[in-house]
Amino acid sequence: MSDPQPAPARRRPRADALRNRQRLLAEADAVFREEGTGASLEGVARRAGVAIGTLYGHFPTRAALIAALLEERNQALFAYGAELAEGPDPAAALAEWVRAVVRHAAAYQGLADQLSAGNDELNESCAEMTALGDRFTERARAAGVLRGDTTGADLFTLMNAAAWSREHDTPEQADRLLDLALAGMLTTTPPPAAG
Repeated sequence: MSDPQPAPARRRPRADALRNRQRLLAEADAVFREEGTGASLEGVARRAGVAIGTLYGHFPTRAALIAALLEERNQALFAYGAELAEGPDPAAALAEWVRAVVRHAAAYQGLADQLSAGNDELNESCAEMTALGDRFTERARAAGVLRGDTTGADLFTLMNAAAWSREHDTPEQADRLLDLALAGMLTTTPPPAAG
């Protein structure tokens, strides 16, 4: 019996591959902001000056491309959430967290649908968002400012619904509905969304 071969060392990506990836991300960001997450991936590749096979080589699925676009923004959002969770007013912190996530999810038309579709590439960030939601609900419940039956999953669903509403109606109407929902969940009224 021969000794098993060691796994080959992973090579760093070539400079041109890194440039292609960055161009694809920049163009996908621009296209998704203009046309939504359902935009043509061929159009993204064309704008980046690469073949569609290059796009799929970097991002095998639409959800993988979206996850890569959101990676940095998600980390900033999660850091903001962790900071908010330590604030002195659990009701205001929970309301601001919900509003921050809705603003985040409204970055691209169709993103709320992608987040609620259960794509594997987006599941990790959705799980982290739900865990943070659980943290906010537990803290607010312990402070006596949240209805006892409200869960982190309820918050996640509310945030997706508000982001969807923001895409299909006006931001003002979405904020109004969000304020009404939060008022029903919280026993103290959080301040309304800033204009």
